[in-house]
Amino acid sequence: MGTLSLSATKYYRISVSAFFFIQGLVFSSWASRIPDIKDALHLNEAVLGSVLFALPVGQLSAMALSGYLVSRYGSKLVLTVAALLYPAALVGLGAASSIGQLTLGLFLFGITANLCNIAVNTQGVGVERLYNRSIMASFHGLWSLAGFCGGLVSTLMVGYDIPPLMHFCIIYAVTFAVLVTMRGSMLPRDAKPADEKKTKKVFVRPDRYILLLGLIAFGSMACEGTMFDWSGVYFETVIRPPKELIRLGYIAFMCTMACGRFTADRLVTRFGAIRVIRASGIVIATGLLLSVLFPHLTTATLGFLLVGFGTSSVVPLCYSLAGRSKTMLPGVALATVSTIGFFGFLLGPPVIGFIAHALNLRWSFALIALIGLTTTVAAPMLRQK
Repeated sequence: MGTLSLSATKYYRISVSAFFFIQGLVFSSWASRIPDIKDALHLNEAVLGSVLFALPVGQLSAMALSGYLVSRYGSKLVLTVAALLYPAALVGLGAASSIGQLTLGLFLFGITANLCNIAVNTQGVGVERLYNRSIMASFHGLWSLAGFCGGLVSTLMVGYDIPPLMHFCIIYAVTFAVLVTMRGSMLPRDAKPADEKKTKKVFVRPDRYILLLGLIAFGSMACEGTMFDWSGVYFETVIRPPKELIRLGYIAFMCTMACGRFTADRLVTRFGAIRVIRASGIVIATGLLLSVLFPHLTTATLGFLLVGFGTSSVVPLCYSLAGRSKTMLPGVALATVSTIGFFGFLLGPPVIGFIAHALNLRWSFALIALIGLTTTVAAPMLRQK
């Protein structure tokens, strides 16, 4: 991409950071209002789990398309369009008045979320190469910080009895303002593959290394999806705190996820990516089991804090490593890892709902704890690349 001045590089980083932030704000606005929408539509756990299935289906259905569009037209154009459509889909969720409308809305929300995700991460890979050091986790840290802020904003909205539709319209206005302000500072061209001669085709068969990264992302995303979709419901039905504390678990999770991502780059520099990923799986499982074995407000909140810290660095590291692939274009490599990883989102929410309906949420969370350990098991295999 040529030699750039330090000031230009910083502008690119600020712009990408802003888009990561609004992406996290949009998603957390939805996730933190799930209990309210569940109650408004009178959904039980099993039905909610089935409806939530539409979101990852939408994400997965757009994976190949996202990789193609980013590789064909560039992440700047795709991100510009996606940054308009993603919050618009959020407004549609707020306007849903039936199970069918909510299901369709979540499907569209998933498609636009994936377009935004692949495009903004491709921008992040390009900026990271300009810095020539690990900074991807800090981008994802801003996504998580936005999630934390989104949880606080939602708590405020609920406190003032502001319905989800009005809440989501406000979020749309914020994201539109950021897009208008930051679009001119976006990275104009995407990073090229490490070995351009081996990457002439847009679609190539993923190698073992990319598949392993996808498996690791799967374990982490299953746990993230559980926290996003079910943390509020878990507190509401299992922990049963006062109404104003129902979102405490979600906020705790997002808080440590953000903090962990802002420190992850330093940990990777000191201990290496593989050691960080291995430790993350153990921390995730410990946090989930703590909330299952000791279902009290203090212990469950502590457990969710651990889950947030454990999941914080896994996906950013997988994306960063995938973006350096020598055999695939960055956008396609990211889409491949995301495709495998998002099966965690695809399977997690409905599995939680079905098991909770048949048994209870504590059994569901125990299963997710075991899935989180796949990151620890698979990480050492990356050394054999």
